[in-house]
Amino acid sequence: MVLLVRHGKTPTTGKVLPGRAADLHLSTEGQTQAEAVAGRIAALVGPDRTGPTAVYASPLERTAETAKPIARRLGLRVRTERGLLECDFGRWTGAQLKVLVKKPEWEQVQRWPSGFRFPGGESFLEMQARVTSSISRLVQLHPGETIVAVSHADPIKVAVSAAAGTHLDLFQRLSISPCSVSALAYSEHGPHVLTVNSTASLGDLAVS
Repeated sequence: MVLLVRHGKTPTTGKVLPGRAADLHLSTEGQTQAEAVAGRIAALVGPDRTGPTAVYASPLERTAETAKPIARRLGLRVRTERGLLECDFGRWTGAQLKVLVKKPEWEQVQRWPSGFRFPGGESFLEMQARVTSSISRLVQLHPGETIVAVSHADPIKVAVSAAAGTHLDLFQRLSISPCSVSALAYSEHGPHVLTVNSTASLGDLAVS
């Protein structure tokens, strides 16, 4: 099982498209969210101490800072996984959302993302291929185990969309909140979506 965790809030969440910009850290609220999701994931550890066996995070500061308390509660270390990176928004990186929503291209981002490439950056199709390939590789590295992967909203949305067999052009219908957990199970029969955007107890996923 893969627990996909979106990083906690930053000072720019909901205001700016930060992309891969460096030196963006969790806000005080985001730090609180990270501690809370760490507790919820730690509660999955069974009586025999069976629980998540690895914690991965994208290379950016906000994901690493979210992953750190999760790893600490599980007695693990944070491993960096570049495939979990945010989409490369190219020249849109750092732009205010209130400005971007007025662009004519914004409608395509929302309605036909499979046909869109960010100016000077990545396409949604490339991002989905990168993220799903990365998750597949991590699953193969940890057969039969539960792992945590801390990433960003859009990468998690495209991963969930792919696992559900939903076309990329519908992925914007998903919501992924800061420090939410989306759980995907993988078997020889393919992926299964267990939960999406959970911000409450993960008790139903716990080992009984």
